[in-house]
Amino acid sequence: MYKNLAAALAAACCLLPVFSQTPEPLKVGFVYVTPLSDTGWVRQHDEGRKAVEAALGSRVRTRYVENVAEGPDAERVIRDLAQQGHRLIFTPSFGYMEPTLKVAREFPGVRFESITGYKTAANVAVANARYYEGRYLAGVAAGRVTKSHVAGYVAGFPIPEVLQGINAFALGMRSVDPRAEVRVVWINTWFDPARERDAAMTLFAQDADVIAFHTASTAVMAAAQERGKWAVAYHSDMRGVAPDVQLLAVTHHWGDYYTRRARAVLDGSWQPGTVWGGVKEGMIRVGDFSRRVPQAVREEVLARQRDIAAGRLHPFHAVSDIFDSDGRRVIAAGTTLSDAQILGMDWLVRGVQGRK
Repeated sequence: MYKNLAAALAAACCLLPVFSQTPEPLKVGFVYVTPLSDTGWVRQHDEGRKAVEAALGSRVRTRYVENVAEGPDAERVIRDLAQQGHRLIFTPSFGYMEPTLKVAREFPGVRFESITGYKTAANVAVANARYYEGRYLAGVAAGRVTKSHVAGYVAGFPIPEVLQGINAFALGMRSVDPRAEVRVVWINTWFDPARERDAAMTLFAQDADVIAFHTASTAVMAAAQERGKWAVAYHSDMRGVAPDVQLLAVTHHWGDYYTRRARAVLDGSWQPGTVWGGVKEGMIRVGDFSRRVPQAVREEVLARQRDIAAGRLHPFHAVSDIFDSDGRRVIAAGTTLSDAQILGMDWLVRGVQGRK
């Protein structure tokens, strides 16, 4: 009896090291530039965070910090996450790029993902989406529904990503309505609902009967609903705010990318690099039309979305010469802008009013 008991105890003791070697979950941190709300830029990234948890289960533990200003505050938060043992940190805002690089130098064992940034390092990767593809498609829809031939655009900062979107929107609109104009109001912030609303109202007063925006709240959508003007939702579906006037939504989808990057850290295959995905990769999608949008418009937009995915359509391909607002030729007939040219875009296409 005692002999059997001793053998059983010895066997149990042999199992203890196995249990103690169970790996700790990968701690993944996310830094958000605005408060987390039901829609918008931050919401879409948080959906990506949730997708990581759903796909990897107990192998990961995620945490987010919201409403973190770009600059010194971002640096502090990113550093805190690294000090707390997060081995993968996503920083989805352009203004987080430099703080991310600075903290990354202090924590070479931590992997960082600078979303919308463009500078890499040994432990810093960058990723972005081809938002301009969705903007072009939204412009096609806007060109089909406008009666005034004027669209408004509320914009945050004149960085290449925003300029790409404005230009693609204008080119898409003018592809079906050559008389179309796009009027831009710059507010020099990503999130200020009151200023976003004021800008929208200013544009409505300037004859805009359809409006788009590159900011982070739903204020423009709410203003359009109030005035009965068509509006293009950005980042996520905003029919909850503007059920009658949402022309369509340009939505971003980060779950697949975030999951792949977390899995790469877990299996040791993570490498720094640059990813720029769009409609083809499932990172950008248009849809979520209001019930009031004519079926013919829906079908045309979705057909062009399929063309982009298949490589048959590029928003920055010129059938004839394309000029900027100063009259300078920026895309020669028969040519397509390269990725490098798109990423360095610093001009507004002819037909856009609103100096950057």
